[in-house]
Amino acid sequence: MEEIYVIGVGMTAFGRLLNKDLKTLTREAILSALSDAGLDKDDLQAAFFGNASQGHMEGQQMIRGQIALRAMGIERIPVFNVENACASGSSAFALAVAQLRAGQADVAVAVGAEKMCSTDKVRMFSVFDSAWDLSQVEENRRNLLRMGEGVEVPEGSCSTRPYSVFMDVYAAMARSHMRRWGTTQRQIAAVSAKNHAHSMHNPRSQYRKAYTVDEVLAAAPIVYPLTLPMCSPVSDGAAAAVLCTGAALERLNVDRRRAVCVRASVVQSGSDRSEEDYELHCTALAAKRAYEAAGLGPEDVSVAEVHDATAIGEIIQIENLGFCAFGEAGAVSERGETRVGGRIPVNPSGGLESKGHPVGATGIGQIFELVAQLRGEAGARQVDGARVALAENGGGLHGIEEAAAVITILSR
Repeated sequence: MEEIYVIGVGMTAFGRLLNKDLKTLTREAILSALSDAGLDKDDLQAAFFGNASQGHMEGQQMIRGQIALRAMGIERIPVFNVENACASGSSAFALAVAQLRAGQADVAVAVGAEKMCSTDKVRMFSVFDSAWDLSQVEENRRNLLRMGEGVEVPEGSCSTRPYSVFMDVYAAMARSHMRRWGTTQRQIAAVSAKNHAHSMHNPRSQYRKAYTVDEVLAAAPIVYPLTLPMCSPVSDGAAAAVLCTGAALERLNVDRRRAVCVRASVVQSGSDRSEEDYELHCTALAAKRAYEAAGLGPEDVSVAEVHDATAIGEIIQIENLGFCAFGEAGAVSERGETRVGGRIPVNPSGGLESKGHPVGATGIGQIFELVAQLRGEAGARQVDGARVALAENGGGLHGIEEAAAVITILSR
């Protein structure tokens, strides 16, 4: 199989960027990635544009990538628009890998960009409303919230302010994990405190404030057991990755020492499994496929970025990825094994909770962080001796799990 390499990455700061439009964010990310690769935009032979919300926010339902890229002078090459909810960016990356392996191009760019923050709060908070089956909204809600039954919700532990319905869903998943495995709210808070501590060293992070576990627990409630620091914010931002084939790496005038190999790029859809069949979670199945494709196992992974739209997401996903047994992630997190310097560092960027979550850019933002880690360029958040890195990015909800799961494995 043709070897594929990431030779350049770029990323804007994530945050509330009301003074920048989608074209500006896209241009900044791509030009940064091209500069990092030592290439020019004329070297690109294909582009994959990940975006989930521009149709909702601005009414631009079609040809979003062509419009954003033409504005910065990228034209004539094939442009593919990719929407896969919060997994749009990583799905764009996977399709770029496939395009190169198919021999349809030698050099491609995958970019994710999102402009979600707005003075129109109703529009902003309703951006996620179509990330599940709209033909059966009430059935979706009942089925998902049922997962949280059997755990007492303390009085005063739910916000009276508006928030996304998906926070209710994540809270139900958290209470399910608590009921099944004995996971505690304090263990979930330990994940959040760890990620906010990591973000202190990430200049592109939306938030750079450390919290203790007790401060996370005492923070404003969203819906039990989640408090505000446990939840990702609404964000703007963009990230890009320039990829090439092994043959192109030989002929291009790039620094081969900084090239990172794509060992696996796997996309998996969910299924109509029951809650009890947790080992058949779409991420667990995708991870098995990715490990097999890479010829590696979870024990080989040096560092990971996972989809922590809320802190319970990290607990669920590190179990699915095989970093610990099912039911053990709460204790593993509380012991500090997932900190930088721990057994398996997770979300050294600060994760979605702190770095931010501009949904179409999130997956490639993870790639940006892991490429920096593998190159030894992550500064104070550097994982010593990082050789193999894994990104997990999920999108939407269908049934009781993500509609899409994407696993990417990279190595030096």
